[in-house]
Amino acid sequence: MIDLDRLARWMDACGLHGGPIADARTLGGGTQNILLHFTRGARAYVLRRPPRRPRPESDEVMRREMQVLSALAGSAVPHPGFIAGEGDPAVLGTAFYLMEPVDGFNPTQGLPAYHAGDPQVRRRMGEAMVDAIVTLSRIDPDAVGLSTLGKLDGWLERQVPRWRAQLDGYAAFDGWTGLDALPGVAAICAWLEANRPASFRPGLIHGDFHLANVMLAPDSAELAAVVDWELATRGDPMLDLGWLTATWHDPDEGAPRVAVTPWDGFPTLPEIVDRYLAATGRSAVEARWYSVLAPFKLGAILEGTHARACAGLAPRAIGDQLHAHTISLFERALRRIDRPLV
Repeated sequence: MIDLDRLARWMDACGLHGGPIADARTLGGGTQNILLHFTRGARAYVLRRPPRRPRPESDEVMRREMQVLSALAGSAVPHPGFIAGEGDPAVLGTAFYLMEPVDGFNPTQGLPAYHAGDPQVRRRMGEAMVDAIVTLSRIDPDAVGLSTLGKLDGWLERQVPRWRAQLDGYAAFDGWTGLDALPGVAAICAWLEANRPASFRPGLIHGDFHLANVMLAPDSAELAAVVDWELATRGDPMLDLGWLTATWHDPDEGAPRVAVTPWDGFPTLPEIVDRYLAATGRSAVEARWYSVLAPFKLGAILEGTHARACAGLAPRAIGDQLHAHTISLFERALRRIDRPLV
């Protein structure tokens, strides 16, 4: 539980006066982090902090989010407004920050009648997703105080070895089904290494950009905010495009995995890529590389839960579900090698 009295005293020290904290309620969503909505005086706030059982890096993740949201203030990137933050866990037990509430909804939780009833609205929703990462790609990290975020040296060269090593490390979990249960690992890595771009344009990356991490305006098809900035870093912003194509509905996979209904009207995968390339001047060759890297990286991350489940350290049903997702992601990467999106 969050000590509201201590929070109020901290807010007073920050100049955020307003009397007692009222109407405190936890917000739901797809994140493990805790979101607490409350009012104080005439103002509403949302507090974000790590989960009840924080990971060793949780406080650093919160501090990174504070840094990024502060840097985005006043920009055209749709994001929650940053109010104030505390990096010292001594105040509430973990680092935390306050942000403005977002008036919007997440499309994976269901579409309001306005959005569900018009395929043209849904098309614009998809276009707005692309436009958000285009806008983010134009942020100069150095100009907004993010010159120390992440490590640019060797960024491209690190990608494949980093995520191949992640997969190899799962052998430490007893009972893991191993690399032989995953399609095309060696082929994917070999193609990525052979076709790695010679250079990249440094920029700001969200790092986990997909439909579950955006809020849509309740009365339009525009984004109200991109949320969950915990993986934000510097690198090639095209990774966000790759991530979007890795998580977007692919008709070659049969039933869509994207939990948005109805789906008709949303832009196709080639249309997403074309829109991004037209707006940024990037090349189809670059887009192809990131469309292979992103599903490989995402699958390597998800397979970790399966490995832990095999060792009895995570629920088996969830591990099996994510293992199946990893297989589909690697199959998607292999298809992108054979058939580029554009």
